[in-house]
Amino acid sequence: MKNRVIYIFLFILSIGLSQAQVSFIAKVSKKTLGINERLRVDFEMNQDGDNFVPPSFAGFNVVGGPNQSISNSWINGKRSYSKTYSYFLSPKKQGTFIIKQASIEIRGEIYKTTPLKVLITAAVSKPKDENDADYIASENVHLVAEVSNATPYLNEAITVIYKLYVSNNVSITRSWREIDSPKYADFWSQNIDNKGKSKIYQGTYEGKPYRYVILRRAILYPQKTGELFIEPLTLDVPIDVQGNTRDIFGRRRMTRVNRTISAGKRTINVKPLPLKGRPDNFSGAVGDFKFNVSTNKTTLNANESLELITKVSGNGNLKLFDLPTITLPSSLEVYEPVRNDNIKTDSKGMRGFISQTYTVIPQYKGNYPIRPITFSYSDIKSNSYKTISSEEIIINVENGPLPNQTTNKTVTKGNNKEVVVANDQFKYIQLAANLKPINQPVFFKSKLFWWLTGAPFLLIPIFILIGNSRRKRLSDVDGKRLRKATKLAKKYLSEAKKNIGKQEAFYEALERALHNYLRAKLDIVTSEFSKEKITTLLSEKSVENEVVSEFIGLLKSCEFARYTPTSNVTIKHDYEKAVSIISSIDKQFTS
Repeated sequence: MKNRVIYIFLFILSIGLSQAQVSFIAKVSKKTLGINERLRVDFEMNQDGDNFVPPSFAGFNVVGGPNQSISNSWINGKRSYSKTYSYFLSPKKQGTFIIKQASIEIRGEIYKTTPLKVLITAAVSKPKDENDADYIASENVHLVAEVSNATPYLNEAITVIYKLYVSNNVSITRSWREIDSPKYADFWSQNIDNKGKSKIYQGTYEGKPYRYVILRRAILYPQKTGELFIEPLTLDVPIDVQGNTRDIFGRRRMTRVNRTISAGKRTINVKPLPLKGRPDNFSGAVGDFKFNVSTNKTTLNANESLELITKVSGNGNLKLFDLPTITLPSSLEVYEPVRNDNIKTDSKGMRGFISQTYTVIPQYKGNYPIRPITFSYSDIKSNSYKTISSEEIIINVENGPLPNQTTNKTVTKGNNKEVVVANDQFKYIQLAANLKPINQPVFFKSKLFWWLTGAPFLLIPIFILIGNSRRKRLSDVDGKRLRKATKLAKKYLSEAKKNIGKQEAFYEALERALHNYLRAKLDIVTSEFSKEKITTLLSEKSVENEVVSEFIGLLKSCEFARYTPTSNVTIKHDYEKAVSIISSIDKQFTS
């Protein structure tokens, strides 16, 4: 009899130890895969846990997940439990990558998975299964980068248009995600706004009818010759494909798959501008331009100012070259120019004008010619250089001193060159100053003195009122308890508040916050949670039945809202409701 009791005791002890053993492991669908394949990663545990933290998945794009599945069964009186978080990954490049550790909290202990090594090889050929949703999606959605000219000249404008083609056999009902943006190394580039929502066009792709949208346009000006590359635009696109099963009305069910689609790397061969016929004053202007030089007046007196404007207008690389400089007679004083640009960029390139405004001040009476100024540019259409010359401008200074008058001073500069300077050359500058005497007022018995003296006496009643208000606030036990409860509720719900704009993430965080709160208040583990037990425990802690019912209703809302569409207004209402309920429970709770 004694041995029998010992055997029974050992048997019960072995069952308890086996149930207490925690398992948390990571699994991958395959350890070697092609760069065009998908990888599934499962994080599986044999006991319920909280606060799951996945790894960063370096070297992969997450195209699906996390998907959560729970299995709970009893076989021959033995409980079997399994909870799994699944992710679907798309590799970014070839090489060996590590799936790092994930962590989970089970009964107050942190458990971590073992890192897994995955080898990514070159793309592998896949069998063409016309019933496979991935294959159907890849054959019916295409991303294309259309380049207006793959062999431009240096500084010649080219346009890149990114189009997403979708056949009538599939549909896209959710927005895509940009994985890699195009890079334009060695190009001057500017994106062109699509002006509003994407418009759907009808077109053809490889001779078949397709719908397409223009995702973006960019205007490029190559800045060096030779072979240049445009790095591709890459998108993660959710695609709805018709499956082989039908619903009760006979309609085909839709299957959603995520595809990583790239526009492909484009090569641009940039040709140098011809050397034959290149003018000496060519500064890199390429396009079709007009050039002129003008002044706001041609007749004035000495020491008055005029404005001299050089202007280039037309189509071309207006932002990428300098205007020609001007050379004027030494008797005309010239200041640094002010640049003015009015340039618009569209699908045909830059258009508008650039100008420089010089301030010119003549010193002496006389006539001063401004010789013609030349501007040269490369005309791609005619494959030649063109030079434009401005007209000669005569500046007539009517009144003022003559260069040889004795009122002038002669200053000797370097290289024995004499420069004649007029005594009144700065008469246009206003020299009269409006000066006022500075009086230093005496501080004693001033307004500031009396204000600083009386201010402490005025502040005494304010401090008394603040003290009374603080004592009244501290004596308000119920109010203090309510404020403490509200603060505690917001602490537990902080993660949910961060995800208010994301429905699934919000309700996951909200449900986890409610469970963590109950676990802390009731001292029970997550696996013991049931709505009936929660109701019983809260009622035993003197929580009102109405508040308990609202808490249970909120838990149900979390379960349903994660899988049904919900508006942002409902999400905000549920968050505010959670704060109110936790505050009420904490205020009424009796230990």
